[in-house]
Amino acid sequence: MAKYSRIHVAQVMQETGMVPLFYHPDVVLGKKVLKACYDGGARLLEFTARGDYAYEVFAELNKYALNELDGMILGVGSITDSAAASLFMQMGANFIVTPSLREDIAITCNRKKVMYAPGCGSLTEINRAEELGVEIIKLFPGSTYGPGFVKAIKGPQPWTSIMPTGGVSTEEANLKGWFQAGVTCVGMGSQLISKEVLANQDFIGLEKRVATTLAVIKSIRA
Repeated sequence: MAKYSRIHVAQVMQETGMVPLFYHPDVVLGKKVLKACYDGGARLLEFTARGDYAYEVFAELNKYALNELDGMILGVGSITDSAAASLFMQMGANFIVTPSLREDIAITCNRKKVMYAPGCGSLTEINRAEELGVEIIKLFPGSTYGPGFVKAIKGPQPWTSIMPTGGVSTEEANLKGWFQAGVTCVGMGSQLISKEVLANQDFIGLEKRVATTLAVIKSIRA
């Protein structure tokens, strides 16, 4: 079962402003990535379950977070059906993220009060997601729409909380564009946890990058 309520998860997303995204089949490496993100100040991580036996890797990472990283919230992304969502929730996933809006997954998550963030790309999809109880909308792929889309949505719907994923970088100008448009937080994968970081196992560098990015977000909001 999830340790953290969907409201708490949404609040932490709002407070920190960033959700790192990561997948790797190596549990040991995954723990080091998780620790580097935690030490850098991140309090959420989306494990993008894209490989065979990804559920086994996630189970180990979530146990590690619960036992060693106080306050670290793990969720699962790249989920495409309610059966997979149920499996990961049994392993303690605190939030579920999907590339598109799936009403069956919304129902599954709501039943256990687990936060659900579906990928949406139109105002119609966003409205339907909110009718299904979604707190934070994943704008995906963010690079296709850009900050202008967010600003246009927030005009008539200031209550809508948006998390762009894809097309978000650690560059200050990029982050400024998104946050000034009104996003609640950003999802950041390879732009933050790059292939080079993983290949070189540069976990100290990753920790510093996470800390710097969070500091930039904080300064933009201020």
